[in-house]
Amino acid sequence: MNRPTDVGRLPRPPLALVGRTGPERGSAPPSRPESEPVRPDRGTAGAVAPPTRRGTAPPGAARPEAGGSDLERLAGELRERTADLQRLKAEFDNYRRRVHRDRLAVGQIAVGNVLARLLPVLDAIAEAAGQGQLTDGFRRVADLLEAELASLGLTSFGTAGEPFDPNVHEALVYTPPGQAGATAGSAARAAAAERAVCADVLRPGFRVGDRLLRPAQVAVAGEQPDAHGARLP
Repeated sequence: MNRPTDVGRLPRPPLALVGRTGPERGSAPPSRPESEPVRPDRGTAGAVAPPTRRGTAPPGAARPEAGGSDLERLAGELRERTADLQRLKAEFDNYRRRVHRDRLAVGQIAVGNVLARLLPVLDAIAEAAGQGQLTDGFRRVADLLEAELASLGLTSFGTAGEPFDPNVHEALVYTPPGQAGATAGSAARAAAAERAVCADVLRPGFRVGDRLLRPAQVAVAGEQPDAHGARLP
């Protein structure tokens, strides 16, 4: 029997054939297939430029200028921003005027509250003056107080002979026309006006600006002013 080691003793191929895959020396190079394109060498004049990306212009190409649609869009946005700024400015101006008006109203209310507490002092001064007790230094103090209160906007109203107004007058005494007790002047004025008049002012009224602090207490003579909504005693 032959041993397995006899298989490895086969004759080896010639060295010239081992590792030779190309054509033999001196033979012509193999021809290229007709389907394979001819690639030009790099750096030659006939080199083909590399393909550019889709959506990008090749180098050196002129970019198209912005059309009229872009200018119209920008002009529209500018008009919108301008309108927004104008609206904000108008709202701020209204807010500033409203704050200023509220501050003035609060100040007038505070001043009116203080002056309303000083009205009894003015009544006492007027009573002392009527009795002849306001002389010398007290007269100067009273005059200075009245001047300072007037500078704060305090004004008095209520004079004899003016038409009766239930909004600012408080009737304490009422005398019908032709009844004894009515003065000739007040009766004549009532007859001429065909309405009630203030025959006498018992206590003056006071106001600060448009705010009524106290109505004037008066004695009324003439026709009863039912049409004006007044309630007379």
